[in-house]
Amino acid sequence: MSPRPPRLRDSELAEACASVPDWTVVDGHLHRRFAFADFAGAFAFMTTVAAVAEELDHHPDWSNSWNIVTIDIVSHDAGGITALCVELASRIDALLG
Repeated sequence: MSPRPPRLRDSELAEACASVPDWTVVDGHLHRRFAFADFAGAFAFMTTVAAVAEELDHHPDWSNSWNIVTIDIVSHDAGGITALCVELASRIDALLG
């Protein structure tokens, strides 16, 4: 396994967040809430995100309540948001078209 990227400094984080404008930083995590037409749509989305997370070997903290999926991304190893966190957020956004 390759070494994990370090936590982004504040100036780097601001620049990186500009590339994923629908995400916010909440309690030191990249955070976003997604709404779908129904549970099946939400679950299908989570299944697709899971494949991307496995590919990147970087797994989000998330929850699902019927048609809502809430995702928080942080690197527990680095103690904050890393470039890999931003990459995962960007890849998740790309799944939506």
